[in-house]
Amino acid sequence: MSAGTAERRTGPLPAAVLAALIVLALALRFYRLGDWGFEGDEIFTLRDSLSLRPNNPRPLIYLLNHFVVRPFVPLDEFGLRLLPALAGVLAVPAFYAMARRLVGTRAALFGALFLTLSTVHVYQSQNARYWSLVFLFSAIYPYALFIGIRERNGRALALGLVTLVLGALSHPVAVLLVGGLALWLALTYLRRISLAELWSQKGLRWGALAIIALGTAIAVRYTPILRGWVGAHDEGRVGDHLLHLPTRPGLKQILYVVSYVEGLTIPLVLAGVLGIYLLWQSRDRALGVLLVCLAIVPVVFLALLSLRTPVSTSYLLPAAPPLFIGAGVLLDRLAGVDYGTRPRWLVAVGVAAMMLYSGLPTLFSQYRDGRRHDFQAAADWLGQRVATGDLVYSDQVEVLRHYLPAASAEPLQGDTAALGASVRTLAGARNGQALWIVAPYTAAAGGHRTGRKVGVLKTWIYDNCRLRTTIGVARLDFRNNELQIYRCAVAATREAGASSR
Repeated sequence: MSAGTAERRTGPLPAAVLAALIVLALALRFYRLGDWGFEGDEIFTLRDSLSLRPNNPRPLIYLLNHFVVRPFVPLDEFGLRLLPALAGVLAVPAFYAMARRLVGTRAALFGALFLTLSTVHVYQSQNARYWSLVFLFSAIYPYALFIGIRERNGRALALGLVTLVLGALSHPVAVLLVGGLALWLALTYLRRISLAELWSQKGLRWGALAIIALGTAIAVRYTPILRGWVGAHDEGRVGDHLLHLPTRPGLKQILYVVSYVEGLTIPLVLAGVLGIYLLWQSRDRALGVLLVCLAIVPVVFLALLSLRTPVSTSYLLPAAPPLFIGAGVLLDRLAGVDYGTRPRWLVAVGVAAMMLYSGLPTLFSQYRDGRRHDFQAAADWLGQRVATGDLVYSDQVEVLRHYLPAASAEPLQGDTAALGASVRTLAGARNGQALWIVAPYTAAAGGHRTGRKVGVLKTWIYDNCRLRTTIGVARLDFRNNELQIYRCAVAATREAGASSR
């Protein structure tokens, strides 16, 4: 069975199921959308949406926010997340449309169900960054190009090229799937036909030249961007987060991939791998090879890149659609087996329910704290207590400065030298000023995400500061997004320093 002639169900039921999934996706992605304050890199989305930079390597969401959203909706917590939420909703029918062409209606519906309830996709759809746009275009362009190449479909090729450009404008990481497509082409065609035979065919010759030109354009465009990005990390000019993964080679890469798998949930990843394997073993082997290439190439590239510089697991989102397709294929095969039960699809639906259950605690917790630290509440609490001349050290300091502009705030680092210098400065002023620290629970008190420098910071806080409050709510999963606020009185700090001597 070819991709173009895959089984498709007709009638109103598939359309009704898809409509229900779209409504559910809309509810999950817009519920409490603007209730939480900014966190992390969202504050940089606000900055770049208000003041456009002509050399921005990922300009699409900033341009849309500036020219489309801003004239009608303020760029506050809701307005800045409006486009990501819309992209998250649109991803469901877009994914279904592509998957239906590839693996049939029932498999596409199962895959769309998993996508609708995906905790990582819901989170990214409520996050004021570009990742839901990256996922949307990554769920379209490689598969449209695949259909266009295999079926010689000009419309599919045009759709693939347009969404490729849009994906690249959303974030350069989207172009990694071009590497997966190139690997699939090499494995599929170079094994069957010699280079001389390929070059003798005019259409294939022009196609090869187009691929070479595309690869060259990508290299010329994005190699300087990659070098600048790595250099910015080397100089500490990127991000203001205190916590990082361990830097030991090997362990860091393992934890990086494990974190990606955990975000998607282990049952979904296992089902996706099994579904892709079933495609590989079936008559549509080419599709199985494509999904393997699209799932593996970004993971391998980014894992290797993490040997050189920090890389977020969000960069792996373009590699996720093949796993949703594979999971849909597995459930479709289970639904097609006669187990002697009535209705026949009962076993497949039961397996799908068990797979989805593993992500429900995180999904429910999403609507308790937005899966983020509440720096807005921390700023409100500090605003009533910070006196003139006090100094605040905070993780994600740009967010705190946004909500507490009157305070003097500095980034919290694992190195305590800056804290000690600030204490000495405040002590010399002799005006009763205090030093405040705003830190995630996992850095200041928790023991499962610490390195040597963070351990030194914890010891310094315990010796010199007093916990004043904890801000956050309990979640239903293992995550803890609480913030702890400490007050380090100068007199107490000096006494602690003297007693330690």
